[in-house]
Amino acid sequence: MDITTTYLGFKLSNPIIVGSCGYTYSVKDIKTLVDSGASAIVLKSIFEEEIIWEMDSNLAQMQRPMTVYPEIYDFYDLETIEDSVTKYLNLISDVKKEVSVPIIASVNCVSSHEWVPFAQRIENAGADALELNIFIMPSDLNKTSQENEQTYFEIINSVLAKVKIPVAVKLSYYFSNLASMIKKISETGVKGIVLFNRFFEPDFDLESLTVVPTNVLSSPSDLGKSLRWIAIMSERVNCDLCASTGVHDGKAVIKQILAGAKAVQIASILYRKGPKVISDMLDEIKNWMSEKEFNTLDEFRGRLSQSRSLNPAVYERAQFMRYFSEKF
Repeated sequence: MDITTTYLGFKLSNPIIVGSCGYTYSVKDIKTLVDSGASAIVLKSIFEEEIIWEMDSNLAQMQRPMTVYPEIYDFYDLETIEDSVTKYLNLISDVKKEVSVPIIASVNCVSSHEWVPFAQRIENAGADALELNIFIMPSDLNKTSQENEQTYFEIINSVLAKVKIPVAVKLSYYFSNLASMIKKISETGVKGIVLFNRFFEPDFDLESLTVVPTNVLSSPSDLGKSLRWIAIMSERVNCDLCASTGVHDGKAVIKQILAGAKAVQIASILYRKGPKVISDMLDEIKNWMSEKEFNTLDEFRGRLSQSRSLNPAVYERAQFMRYFSEKF
């Protein structure tokens, strides 16, 4: 049973990649993930704000408009920020000595400003690839959608000009024309697009009257968003597609490959079941393939994508139509 795949130019032993999370911030945990079957690791994201602080510790620099959000001070101890960049680079070099799978660094960014030269330091530290986790909240009433979208291309082009390692982009679904945006990004020279990133979701604590996070972990019900868009964009982009969010078992992996994904990223399920769940998911994939008499992933990859569908409208009709018109 051959469950190998390719992603960002790397041949992976299987399609399960561990996405950026708390498990991917220590050499010990990463070794456990790889021993459990992870085919590649996306390191826990370092934030643009942390990088800029290391490059210039002047407080005024941190507060300049269009560079970062001053709210970072609500979440970070400045002494911790100062050391985080060095720790991140050391993590890359240290983990490369211990595991043989591709190590993908991750930067959570909102601009193409001062932090971009840091991408070269990531490459020099030994990272096999770089994932740009980009999300610009479309909440500025003075910005057009075109201006927001242009920032994505500025970031991507600036980073591509600095590094030779493969670059992937992790996107959200908050675009007025998501299909067009994914297509255009795939033509920039990036090697992969990850659909989708996961956000901080606010809730209100009624006792303390403060804003608190909610729904930190994904659930299996989140799978539908990425499944729809992987299926729509499969065979229509110039790079690899990787599915993220809502992948909690082997069946979800199979579904994303049927949609056309080259690989999937998991994170939330690790917090619920631990690294051993990876081997369980791989067994589930192999058992299903054996039952269906598939010998390789390529034999069924994209089989249910929109481009091969006899009823392509099923991916585009967003209303419930007949499904909720009848009582269950």
